[in-house]
Amino acid sequence: MDGVEVVRYRYAPQRLETMVNDGGIVTNLRRSPWKCLLVPFFVLAQAWAVWRILRRERVDVIHAHWLLPQGLIAQLMRWRPGRKSPYVVTSHGADLYALKGRLLDRLKSFVARHAYAVTVVSSAMRERMLSLGVDRAGISVMPMGVDLSTRFTPDPATPRSQYEILFVGRLVEKKGLKHLIAALPMVLEEVPQAVLTIAGFGPEEAELRQQVRALDLEGQVRFLGAVKQEDLPALYNRAVLFVAPFVQANSGDQEGLGLVLVEAIGCGCPVLVGRVPAVTDVLGEEFSHLLVDPTDASTLTRRVISVLVNSDHARAEATELRGAVAERFDWSRVSARYAELLSAAAMATRE
Repeated sequence: MDGVEVVRYRYAPQRLETMVNDGGIVTNLRRSPWKCLLVPFFVLAQAWAVWRILRRERVDVIHAHWLLPQGLIAQLMRWRPGRKSPYVVTSHGADLYALKGRLLDRLKSFVARHAYAVTVVSSAMRERMLSLGVDRAGISVMPMGVDLSTRFTPDPATPRSQYEILFVGRLVEKKGLKHLIAALPMVLEEVPQAVLTIAGFGPEEAELRQQVRALDLEGQVRFLGAVKQEDLPALYNRAVLFVAPFVQANSGDQEGLGLVLVEAIGCGCPVLVGRVPAVTDVLGEEFSHLLVDPTDASTLTRRVISVLVNSDHARAEATELRGAVAERFDWSRVSARYAELLSAAAMATRE
């Protein structure tokens, strides 16, 4: 990353530093409650690392990703002696949806109300932020971006498969992969050549592999594991259909935006998406018919089969969708908006 210095910090012996592995912090804490013991060390070590940077460098503005704990740490740093750095805080979803409770909501509200600006990656998240008592004027909807100019682009040299369905993402509950696997036997009844390729890893991998074995789908489902960013476009360009069967997890967690969806669209791949509020920002009203309830197996099956047997129409629609999405999610446009916001925060402090 040009011009970006990455500072890493230790919060436990290396073999125990597993809070953020695989499925992310919230998922790990739910699946392994003992990891709650790591939370104080994780937060304190991060605060100590930030304090050392602020002591060493002249920091004009802090951009904290996630309200908790990063946003809280940024606010606490303003209580230290010396120069006060303003902060912008960005919520990505799990901090709003999955971290629940009166105390946590108060902390999130406290962080947001003292920030120079708050950004959320979808309109649905703004409504959740407003419920915390944050002033609407201080909240901006600013999604993360995708390189739609050079990396995630259609590749005419890559022949698109007739039967390969693609899933990309962490193997966690809110991604909804188990619902797609459950629908696959019914898809195969109509289209026996169909195959499912899964790119990603996470804490549910063993359970999902067991589901595949139980349904006797081992010949039709392929687990690729973690895939490098530079290798993803080839998968998107090859698949006949990308399915993101997003659902709301039992914890309340759900997709804040779903950038894998934008990546697939960028490569001109037809898409089918779980009906969660955030993806409306990506598809808009014009393409809302691409939403589906993944828990309704018969409907999901019917929609998948429709693309497999009428792929020419789906590809033509995917080309239209790419044009609409590029205007809002290309990284050059998104980064310019964030640069403008961070510059304004820095200038406000100097005045």
